Amino acid sequence: KGMATPRKAAIPLGAMKVLDPRQLKPDNTETERILTVLDETIVKLEITRLIPWITGSLERFAKMLGPEITHSLLEHQKLSMEMQHLLASPGDEESRRAGEQRLKCSLRHILRLFLANPLLYQGLKYEIRVRESPADVFIKAFVEFRNFTLERLLTSPDEEKAMIQFMEDTSLRVEEHREAITALRAELAEAIQAQEEEVNRKDKTIENLKTNMEELDKDCKADIRQIKMDGEKQQKEDEKASQDRCAKLEQDLLRLRAQFNELVLEHRTSELALRKRRCNTEKEIENWIQKYDTDMAEKQATFEEVQAAYNEEKAKLSALMEKHALLLQEYSQIVEERRMIKEKEEEAARILANRNRAATCIQSAWKGYLVRSIYKPILKKLRSKARGR
Repeated sequence: KGMATPRKAAIPLGAMKVLDPRQLKPDNTETERILTVLDETIVKLEITRLIPWITGSLERFAKMLGPEITHSLLEHQKLSMEMQHLLASPGDEESRRAGEQRLKCSLRHILRLFLANPLLYQGLKYEIRVRESPADVFIKAFVEFRNFTLERLLTSPDEEKAMIQFMEDTSLRVEEHREAITALRAELAEAIQAQEEEVNRKDKTIENLKTNMEELDKDCKADIRQIKMDGEKQQKEDEKASQDRCAKLEQDLLRLRAQFNELVLEHRTSELALRKRRCNTEKEIENWIQKYDTDMAEKQATFEEVQAAYNEEKAKLSALMEKHALLLQEYSQIVEERRMIKEKEEEAARILANRNRAATCIQSAWKGYLVRSIYKPILKKLRSKARGR
């Protein structure tokens, strides 16, 4: 009997789209937001990988980093050393948790500073030559996870169902054809082997009979006829035995087919149960995805509000910093003017004191001169009178 030609499986268009991920492109805002979050996470992981190397050569990169980032990295290094000390020594669990929280806050602050200046991160990335570490393996795995997530996000449920159904149908048909071919080949091999054994046995018997016939042909033709009759009888017996074996094989084949049908029914029942379970699982996944989208939308709105408030506070801070710079400049000018006025006053006081001393000296000399000029004639008269006496 000839084997039935297997039906050629038709590949649906959705399945072809899933098989070729190069045709996938972002088609909605939610997908772009998710990819943005994953890309930012990858950048944060790379920055975190560079932080130990930057802190190890902080003096070299201090000018490039600036005072704020340098100070934050120094604080982060101190917190890391304190955390290592806490982990090495048996201590309070609460202190460890507090240290971990401070370390996490410090790391988040450093990541915000680097993300605010992407050119700095790119420069450091090409400046620092980092040896491959387990962190690189994790980053590569996360990038692969990002690509896998993109592929899953850009594959519609209908396309995924069509692809899964197509693969299941194909595998089922291939398995059925493989089992049928295996069974038929086994039956064919057994039949061929049995037929070859029978033919070989008969050939040997015929050869033996021919040999005996050639040897006994001259002596006893009656014996030859008897041998022929025995051979024919033996052949009939063999044919009957062969027919009995064929009938037994047919019964075994029917029994095996009945068992096969029972197994097929059992497997179909289990397949229906598994399909129901898969449908329930897909519904749960869709519900979780919807819940995730809702949560992400709420968090995005909150983030935008916080970002707007942050931008407003930042603008106010910039205005206050500018005003502070102007006031500081004016204060410096006022201090300088006061210093100059004080110096002038001190100089004027010193000049006035010198003038007063000079005026006092002049007045004293003048008073002495006047006194001498007044009393000089009187003294002369008194002296002359004294001489006359």
